[in-house]
Amino acid sequence: MSGPVVKLLMRRLLTVIPTLIMVSLLLFCVLRLLPVDAAAMSLPPNATNDEIAAMRIEMGLDLPLIQQYGIWFGDMIQGDFGTSIHFRTAVSTLVLDTLPATIELAVMAMGFATVFGVLGGLWLFYARGGAVEVGLDLGSVALLSIPEFLWALFFMLLFGVSLDLLPFIGRLGSGVARPETITGFLLIDSLLSGNMATFMDALRHMILPSVALGLSAAPPIMRILRSSLMDVYQEDYIHQARQRGISEGRILIRHALKNAFLPTLSLMGVQFGFLFGGTLLVEIIFSYPGMGNLMVDAIRNADLPIIQTVGLTYCVMVLLISIVVDVLYLVLNPKLREA
Repeated sequence: MSGPVVKLLMRRLLTVIPTLIMVSLLLFCVLRLLPVDAAAMSLPPNATNDEIAAMRIEMGLDLPLIQQYGIWFGDMIQGDFGTSIHFRTAVSTLVLDTLPATIELAVMAMGFATVFGVLGGLWLFYARGGAVEVGLDLGSVALLSIPEFLWALFFMLLFGVSLDLLPFIGRLGSGVARPETITGFLLIDSLLSGNMATFMDALRHMILPSVALGLSAAPPIMRILRSSLMDVYQEDYIHQARQRGISEGRILIRHALKNAFLPTLSLMGVQFGFLFGGTLLVEIIFSYPGMGNLMVDAIRNADLPIIQTVGLTYCVMVLLISIVVDVLYLVLNPKLREA
């Protein structure tokens, strides 16, 4: 790993720590301001006031807010995120069980968004100046205006209910055996176990939710790539390549795309962060057992430990995505490494 990349990683990691502290403090304080009594929620409905008061003392809810945060933060550093009020299970176990499903869905959706966005951006640029460009531009605006949950409902009704082509409930079919847990990622575990039937079934269950998410992230990629290509085509080396008789297709793919892709990569990182957070509604619609479903159950039951941990997990994932994109940008751009 080169020196500039290491320096970038060190700088970003130094900013991650205070960011996580601020986010955790904000989450903790905001949730404590809600009119929810965690002690009462953790006891049966017929619990007496004395039992609730005793539980409040046991949970430390009678302490000052900053002291409560200090205790929670200290436990969190040691890997103890508390116990779920509703599920009566360690929160870390619940999050680790559902996080791989959400990561798989987000990665597959981002892969679709990248392919669709790059090909669409190339088509938009190649068709510039004609009637086709106007139609494609209007189409990208239309795609941009439709949120992921509407795509999810549309795909469910069309491909799941009406045409009965793809499954749209859960992560696996009822008669499909789940492979032995190795990594926690269902697709990877299926391949490692040599269980192709489970792999294909899991993949089919992910198509509709991932495409619904990907379609909402693809239009900005298309438009920024088209704009970047237009800027790159004003550079001298493009004119020189054309004068040397190089075909337009080769100029586009071999020369212009490499430089135009860098601004697009930055946008893709931002889109991936939004897409990861947008899995919540899509998971609910498709009954997909990821962190989104866990979060909604926690909100429904006022399960503060889960809400805090899932919110912090989303923050960590977005920060990690940002770091990876910055590193890729530095690796792909020699000028930044020299600077």
